[in-house]
This record gives sequence, structure tokens and C-alpha cells, in this order.
Amino acid sequence: MPNTRSAEKRMRQALKRRARNHAIKSRVKTFVRKAQRQIAAGALAEETEQAVRQALRELDKAVTKGVLHKNNAARRKSRLMHKFNAAKAASANA
Repeated sequence: MPNTRSAEKRMRQALKRRARNHAIKSRVKTFVRKAQRQIAAGALAEETEQAVRQALRELDKAVTKGVLHKNNAARRKSRLMHKFNAAKAASANA
């Protein structure tokens, strides 16, 4: 337990930040998972592209809010785009 008023305030702030960060991270994971499922299912190109675009947008938002490091988001975006492009190429060849 905090002993000083400033420590109590810090604890309150940390709780708020933790809740906010958790919500943002959860939202990012949800959209990335949706995009990955669409890619794996080989859904319509437009739907899949829209899902990927939304996931990239959420990753960028998390960076601007300071929840994710920019390199972490860039790595995730790169991996997602790699999967998307590979699936797109495979469907074009088939």
C-alpha cells in the first residue's frame, strides 16, 4: 500500500493507464486475428484486404497512443502483409 499522497496518486494513474493499455492491446489483437483468419480462409480479396487494412490502422493507432513501440508495430505489420501477399500470390497462381 502507498504511504504518501503522491504514491496514492501514482497508483491511481497506473491503474487507469493499465486499463487503457489493456483495452487498446486487446483491440489490436482482435483485428489482427480477424485479418489472419480471413487470410487463412482464402476469403474474397476485397474482404481480406479490408480486414488487413483495419488491422494495420489499429496497430498504427496503438503506436500513436504509446501502447506499442513503433518497431514492434512495424514487425507485426510486416508479418501480416507478408502472409497477405503470399496468400494473394498463391490464389493468383491457382
